[in-house]
Amino acid sequence: MRKIVRNVLAGTGVLALTLPLAGTASYAGGHQVTKPTLTGWAALPAGTFVPGSEQSGALATGNLNGFTVPFADQPIQGFSGIVDNGDGTFDVLSDNGYGNQANSGDFLLRVQKLAPVPRTQQVDVLGGINLTDPGQLVPWALTRTDRVLTGADFDPESIQKGADGSYWIGDEFGPYLLHFDRAGRMLDAPVALDGVIAPETAARTGVTATARSSKGFEGLAQSPDGRYLYGLLEGTVAGDPAGELRLNEFDVRAKKYTGKRWTYQLDNPDFAIGDAIAVDKNRFLVIERDNGQGATAVVKKIYLAEKRGTQLRKTLLVDLMNIANPRRIGGFGPTFTFPFQTIEDVVILDDRTIAVLNDNNFPFSTGRSATAADNNEWITIALPKSLNADKRLLK
Repeated sequence: MRKIVRNVLAGTGVLALTLPLAGTASYAGGHQVTKPTLTGWAALPAGTFVPGSEQSGALATGNLNGFTVPFADQPIQGFSGIVDNGDGTFDVLSDNGYGNQANSGDFLLRVQKLAPVPRTQQVDVLGGINLTDPGQLVPWALTRTDRVLTGADFDPESIQKGADGSYWIGDEFGPYLLHFDRAGRMLDAPVALDGVIAPETAARTGVTATARSSKGFEGLAQSPDGRYLYGLLEGTVAGDPAGELRLNEFDVRAKKYTGKRWTYQLDNPDFAIGDAIAVDKNRFLVIERDNGQGATAVVKKIYLAEKRGTQLRKTLLVDLMNIANPRRIGGFGPTFTFPFQTIEDVVILDDRTIAVLNDNNFPFSTGRSATAADNNEWITIALPKSLNADKRLLK
């Protein structure tokens, strides 16, 4: 059984506690389920900040749901990608800030280190790293002269960790693939995708945009051997059939695209994907969603998508609006729903258990209450059938 290690600072001493990680077979009692079933729930409060960091949110406008800007510190919010460290902790990618390039120049891009503790229904924040470009690999002007990256420079939406501990991150402003070392320092110049130009890049370069804003690399999967990355776009490229998304293969060793491409068809052209991760060399988990929240949230699903020729064939795995909750975990009823506008994180804990997180778009999203900013929720779900995932992808 895997353990969570919690570090509780008390003066200069450190108290180490071990707690069972929700989602493991032991936590679920080893019982099989007949439908996707909630086995754990925890939440990080919306108003959680990096202590002693920097002011942020000065340009955020609109309904702030009771919060006042600017914030004294950087919010820990907007989770858009996740990787399992294998020890009960997870590296979680924060989104670009406050919804767009123009208002996010004071949000520092960061990978947070978290440990969920469903027994207490809390999420511990154990630290994190800011993303930087000290080697001046980004060839255009950044927002900050100290080369610390902000939400006006890139919009990070997906993440994978290599065997060497380095991070590959999918961005939406290019869209670009970004490569960082374990300390968050950029290792390579941003890698563009031929034929796909976001409006943010078009505005900077004068090249015609072929994609809509915020429709870049929402999903980033890694092959079991670590050789390839698979970037799934959130939106349709100009000229492609409505609702058809491109999945492109990238060779990590050669640091270039291989030219292999598959397509994923959305249930509705107005829908979007929230994440995509590998199950094995041919299968992926893909979050697909509508744009609703709260009472207007209808379609929030996780599909198992398999390569078939040049297409991905979908099979429903979990309806996130209809999860069994016989134990009334989290104080919710017998049917648990995940009614958030953006759900952007899925990770495989074992062959029968996945974890899912929302992106709370702090302080704007109101999926749980129409009058309160959403927390960052962490849920674990037991599956009725084994995923038979490639063991190299399980920590």
